[in-house]
Amino acid sequence: MNIDIEEINVKSVYTKTAIPTTEYVANPYVGCPHGCQYCYASFMKRFSKHKEDWGSFVDVKFWDKEPPKECKSLMISSVTDPYNPLEKKYKRTQAILQQLLDTHHEDTSLLIITKSDLVLRDLPLIKQFKKPRVAFSINTLDESFKDEMDHAVPIEKRIQAMKTLHNNGIRTICFISPIFPEITDVIAIINKVHPYANYIWLENLQLRGDYKLRILDYIKYSHPKLLPLYEKLYKGTIVKAKAYRREYWSKCWTEIKAFCEKNKIPTDSSGDSSKTRENDLKTTCVYNLLHDGSPAKEINIK
Repeated sequence: MNIDIEEINVKSVYTKTAIPTTEYVANPYVGCPHGCQYCYASFMKRFSKHKEDWGSFVDVKFWDKEPPKECKSLMISSVTDPYNPLEKKYKRTQAILQQLLDTHHEDTSLLIITKSDLVLRDLPLIKQFKKPRVAFSINTLDESFKDEMDHAVPIEKRIQAMKTLHNNGIRTICFISPIFPEITDVIAIINKVHPYANYIWLENLQLRGDYKLRILDYIKYSHPKLLPLYEKLYKGTIVKAKAYRREYWSKCWTEIKAFCEKNKIPTDSSGDSSKTRENDLKTTCVYNLLHDGSPAKEINIK
């Protein structure tokens, strides 16, 4: 796939955010070559000059301004993958990490969210932060389904990168997102990754905007037996669909909790994955976003 790449100058890459889990976000790129079919960040086209399909353009940011002096927490990134393939050449995410260290922000609670094993390149920098966390987005173990949904690196490479970071003392997160009803096997993923993950976050599939029709068409032609379920969840009247989603995701969550209890992965709703604790490398957390419009909930599994 051809990517339209443009280098742009911006005042700063650090943005104050209303995201509950962080104070600032840094997005070193506009757009993302992964081209995830379900990506909510496709709305970013509205704030740029781009008319191309999501996944076919990337603006590479350059900046001079240093991070805010009071930057207690930072997420890299919220609307792009900081370790997308262009990072190999441009090293914009690496520049953020180095700039933070050069300005004595080692105490910043750092959260990196990616689908790439390229993050391992920056392990020496990440280890210099006192509270680093790295989250890998994984919503299937089926490489064929993955290939239909995005152009990111294979799932197995993500899991191996998670293992490497975990073995180096970095707190790791498996972000199971989005959960496709009756396609994403959440329990299989938890079973696969929990030895290498300090936390597991869950996020249900939400369909809106341009990608809603695209995903429903995909289900229609690739998983026709599931189409009635998806139409109940995502079509029809708002009130009925929302009620059905609440019922469906509550049932899923009950099954996940039962699996955790059976396998001695206890849950404790008082947890916070941003807190670093000694001798806690096998802590797992479940991030529950299973209800429409609900605040994000993080359930700590000690």
